[in-house]
Amino acid sequence: MWHTLSIGEVVSKLRTDLNIGLSEKQASEIRNKVGENKLSESKKESIFTKFIRQFNDFMIIILIIAALVSAIMSYIQGTSDYLDSIIIVFIVVLNAIMGVIQEAKAEKSLEALKKMAAPTAKVKRDGKILTVPSSELVPGDYIIIETGSYIPADSRLIKSYNLKVEESALTGETVPVLKDEKVNLKENTPIGDMLNMVFATTIVVSRTCRSNSNRYRYEYKSRQNCNNDIIR
Repeated sequence: MWHTLSIGEVVSKLRTDLNIGLSEKQASEIRNKVGENKLSESKKESIFTKFIRQFNDFMIIILIIAALVSAIMSYIQGTSDYLDSIIIVFIVVLNAIMGVIQEAKAEKSLEALKKMAAPTAKVKRDGKILTVPSSELVPGDYIIIETGSYIPADSRLIKSYNLKVEESALTGETVPVLKDEKVNLKENTPIGDMLNMVFATTIVVSRTCRSNSNRYRYEYKSRQNCNNDIIR
């Protein structure tokens, strides 16, 4: 949404002030309304629960039924040939184990992504530059970011000059992206082509910048104001 709006529209929707930023009172009220700037966490399941859940699949259920039917037919016919049933059950159990392993890897990747998030952020509130935990950023915050720092929240650029951001964590592209706040983008623009946006966990590789956090609930979007090596 934010990448389709003009700078004036972004400022208007956020009801913020580019000169002094939000007040502490405004920031507190917004935070109480939309929540903290961090990924939501759900209760972790036990390994046993994950294993059992792997069998909640139509094709797996069909295979289990097939194994039972094969075993019953072998018993009725008196052949005592349960090899087919054993093979099917082995495949089903192996599939469940692999599923649990893949989920565990996915959880570790998510934990790694959380660790990549910037622990603190510089913001302008009441006209003063403060360092606050990144979890306390709210929609409308005026964020200051520097070369080599992680972006603390998805951001909409307001002003920039030769701003380059490394976005391999999102797109897999290792070449830094040159940003431009003046471009007009469509709603269905891919993330890799959103030149007027910067995203959380990506890294600034050139220039000193400022931004206005435009985070909305757990989707962080902010207005970014980058200047040529100078923080105003």
